[in-house]
Amino acid sequence: MNPLASAIEELLPARVSHTTCSYILLRTALVLSTVFVAISIPFFGAVMALMGSLLCVMVAIVMPALCFLKIQGSKATTTQIGLSISIIVVGIISALVGTYSSLSSIVTEF
Repeated sequence: MNPLASAIEELLPARVSHTTCSYILLRTALVLSTVFVAISIPFFGAVMALMGSLLCVMVAIVMPALCFLKIQGSKATTTQIGLSISIIVVGIISALVGTYSSLSSIVTEF
């Protein structure tokens, strides 16, 4: 929440954004809006699981291995290339299984 609150505070005028009252009100409004969304969407947890299984796996597992291969290029050893490709394959399989599981959970809840 803090990065979002900080970004919103930067948009406010300086005399307003540096007060304790605006600090508390902004963060309270963000938390309440999050609670409202979580309550109003009955399968919110499943949607978050879908986003996590698809996006987080790609960003945390697949992309670093792809970036390593792109940066190292021909300097990478055969072992490094093999391990990187293995990590990419396992990451993609994990993302697919997690996405399927999340989608099936959304379908059964909906």
